[in-house]
Amino acid sequence: MPNSITALSFLSVSFFLLSLKQRDCMPILLLISAVLILVLLITVVKLHPFLSFLLVSIAVGLATKMEVGKIMGAIQKGIGDIMGSLLVILIIGAMLGKLVADSGAANKIADSLIQAFGSKRVQWALVATAFIVGIPLFYGVGFVLLVPLVITIAEKYKIPAVYLGLPTLAALSVTHGYLPPHPSPVALAEQFHADLGKTLLYGFMIAIPAIIIAGPLFSVTLKKYHSKPLAVFTNQHIEDQKLPSLFFSILAAFLPVLLIALDTIVKIIFPEKTLFTQLIHTIGDPSIAMLISLIIALYTLGIKQGKKIETIMKPMGDAVKDISGILLIIAGAGALKQILSDSGISNELIQPLSGLSIHPLLLAWSISAVIRVSVGSATVAGLTTAGIVAPLIASTGVNPSLMVLATGAGSLMFSHVNDPGFWMFKEYFNLTVKETIKTWSIMETIVSVVGLIGVFLINSFL
Repeated sequence: MPNSITALSFLSVSFFLLSLKQRDCMPILLLISAVLILVLLITVVKLHPFLSFLLVSIAVGLATKMEVGKIMGAIQKGIGDIMGSLLVILIIGAMLGKLVADSGAANKIADSLIQAFGSKRVQWALVATAFIVGIPLFYGVGFVLLVPLVITIAEKYKIPAVYLGLPTLAALSVTHGYLPPHPSPVALAEQFHADLGKTLLYGFMIAIPAIIIAGPLFSVTLKKYHSKPLAVFTNQHIEDQKLPSLFFSILAAFLPVLLIALDTIVKIIFPEKTLFTQLIHTIGDPSIAMLISLIIALYTLGIKQGKKIETIMKPMGDAVKDISGILLIIAGAGALKQILSDSGISNELIQPLSGLSIHPLLLAWSISAVIRVSVGSATVAGLTTAGIVAPLIASTGVNPSLMVLATGAGSLMFSHVNDPGFWMFKEYFNLTVKETIKTWSIMETIVSVVGLIGVFLINSFL
């Protein structure tokens, strides 16, 4: 009951603030009100983020005296524009990630790296595994795939599971927040009109130090956590003869990145158009690169292993269902961005936001961090921020790829009790809430802050 009263009170205040537009209130007040409503609908009312985005979009449209027909037209355009460019990448990415998981490719990479690093450096082997397989795997899939592996290895080598697990999940978190083809970085690149290849290259430059600092270095403080994970989460052994080769396992995980990065490098070295550069640009297009990677993986990780195509396709279809929630969040964010644009709020925000004595990269990170801490969802935080700060790119000349990474870094800030990832880590590793905050939440904060520092370092050289 108290939550309901609180929600109604805050919503009433928010809608009142929105209505102040009729009295020539500053557009920044409108924006604050819209974000406040969005946060309350998701966190207090517990409404699905997609419905929350729709309601806020309509409220903003009405508050700015847009006609109802234009409001719905803007919502449809916003959803169509963002989904039209991202749907292929995200769906194929989900399929590829599921194939990598089910084929045992991740297990093969982990086993090989552990043998190469040795038992004394098993933590680094798991971090490298998470980084490699985390590129094509969506975060939730990577979590449930790798954590049982971590727990099994921790039991085998008599090492505290948290000491091994947190660095592994730091690598997964970084790939989720910084690197295409993950949904949030790809969607942010679309919203900011950033070059996906450059975003990927800058992302790698930031990702590696962020993983090392938030993972192995921070884990030095974690050896005191001796909680015993639940036995149900231990990994099931897969026979070696049923695993794909190491080469094909790594190829499946890294091929999309290699093709996109190759296209970016060729654009820099060979700016003129030739038959060769056009061919590279074609296979380096994110959608084409993902499709090529999936087709090759279907053969190397599936058919070559003696599996029938219909057997392979069923779990891949299930993977698409699993990401439907993410797709809806992205669609809703696209609708809000278009409403902010068509209503004129985006243009009106340029001057007051540009006039703030704060760098656009820091502003993007700060707004994203606040929404992340309030809502819990990194995707919601990143995409909501994009609709707010996108106009600053043209007015300030800030690098759009770095805006993607700054926003992504902010969206990882201090995961706590309103984030499902917080509870997954707590339950898998059998920790208390206090212990989870002192481990998981601090790790996510380190990833976020190191990302911001990395963005400014790169910006100083551009």
